[in-house]
Amino acid sequence: MNQIVTLNPGTATLAQWRDIYFGAAIALQKGWDVKVAQGAAAVDAIIAKGESVYGINTGFGKLANVRISDADLIVLQRNIVISHAAGVGEPLPAPVVRLMMALKLASLAQGASGVRCSTVEHLAHCLKSGLVPVIPAQGSVGASGDLAPLAHMTAAMMGFGAFFFGGVQVPAHEALERVGLAPLELGPKEGLALLNGTQTSTALALAGLFHAERLLQAGLVTGALATDAARGSDKPFDPRIQAVRGHRGQIEVAAALLELMTASEIRASHLTNDDRVQDPYCLRCQPQVMGACLDLLRQAGATLAIEANGVSDNPLVFPETGEVVSGGNFHAEPVAFAADMIAMALCEIGSLAERRIAMLVDPALSGLPAFLTPEPGLNSGFMIPQVTAAALVSENKQRAFPASVDSIPTSANQEDHVSMAAHGARRLLVMSENTANVIGIELLAAAQGCDFHAPLASSPRLESARSALRNIVPTLGDDRYIAPDIASATALVRSGVLAEAVGCEVLPSVTEAV
Repeated sequence: MNQIVTLNPGTATLAQWRDIYFGAAIALQKGWDVKVAQGAAAVDAIIAKGESVYGINTGFGKLANVRISDADLIVLQRNIVISHAAGVGEPLPAPVVRLMMALKLASLAQGASGVRCSTVEHLAHCLKSGLVPVIPAQGSVGASGDLAPLAHMTAAMMGFGAFFFGGVQVPAHEALERVGLAPLELGPKEGLALLNGTQTSTALALAGLFHAERLLQAGLVTGALATDAARGSDKPFDPRIQAVRGHRGQIEVAAALLELMTASEIRASHLTNDDRVQDPYCLRCQPQVMGACLDLLRQAGATLAIEANGVSDNPLVFPETGEVVSGGNFHAEPVAFAADMIAMALCEIGSLAERRIAMLVDPALSGLPAFLTPEPGLNSGFMIPQVTAAALVSENKQRAFPASVDSIPTSANQEDHVSMAAHGARRLLVMSENTANVIGIELLAAAQGCDFHAPLASSPRLESARSALRNIVPTLGDDRYIAPDIASATALVRSGVLAEAVGCEVLPSVTEAV
């Protein structure tokens, strides 16, 4: 991707953060250096006066009452970084780390963190050069900021640890040398400014949001296709039904489903000779369920948009008065709540899709051959793909327990209430992958169901989606090794190609609407 996102610190849009996550390059809008220089000057003035100020010339956390001599201030900042780089587990995915770095860049560039322009430029240079710090995924409780992950990011900039460079792990000092960067030498307060904040939790939650948006859109396509496969009715999508209830998401989802099914030959063939009065909820209640998911994701997106544009380290520098004020912006409770909302939406998107798969394989409900195979008994067809979908949905339910209601005291009870935002957001990546696989299985099942109605076709939009699948996965006749089919269908869902096939303009957006 050759796209460049120019960030105006404090006013970036969700769509911009989305583009960065999916690979866009990053630049800062001109003029950021003025405020940053003012913040750094305020820190210098405090040191010159000999004042005792937390984060500049004191210890940290429970050790805040320990005064540090001016001669040791550089060592203090170095020590906080290397001592806090205590994460464990597998490395965070590179797109998440890039987004995390971009969030930190935009935060520091607002001038309230007291760092020097050269430090902001170092971080920007790492991003531009393709250096992605190797950051263990586990170790943050979401307050006092995402300390361990951000410490690993900062340590790599200082030459400790490693970077991913060209997809390969390279020792940090060697990677910096390759791109012409000297190891970062921290000034007063800079270590704390870099490793304090909610950027890891926020990046993970945003990643979950961006994947959830694609999955919701794909789920509308597969839901409409499954409705046609089951010869379901589009009457429950009548705009009058939605209007009298009033929920925006429900109204938009119903409109999308109607548009997706417009001019379906399958639907038209059953308008006069179908004696079914009502469809199962998994078909009939799509606007109510998927609309609620849409509204929930937008609410989470609104929270994350604010957080992404905020400054969440501590203490904060206010150059206009020369004050450094200690507070609690590092507490990631808003991010934890947003992550929990995204988790619930992912659960329901997958749950509804799995119920449609179960409906399609059941001849008593769908009117189609058992397990969607032309020769049931000799062939098992979609019997076990439905079981796989059920397993993934149940796993998501187990993962969806709200993280935000948990807390555990840390730092000798100085930090006695924490948000658990980091792992609450980190689980979203696994949940998204589970949901993508469920929708991929539904895509296969719904397309197979429509195949039984030949020569009748679905709507032009849904036929475009079906063609995208059939270009890589043929109709299932006799049983075959089916795992590759699921992987191929899921790739269409995950990549957004399925939504593009029907026309993204007819599908509701999360990021563009916030």
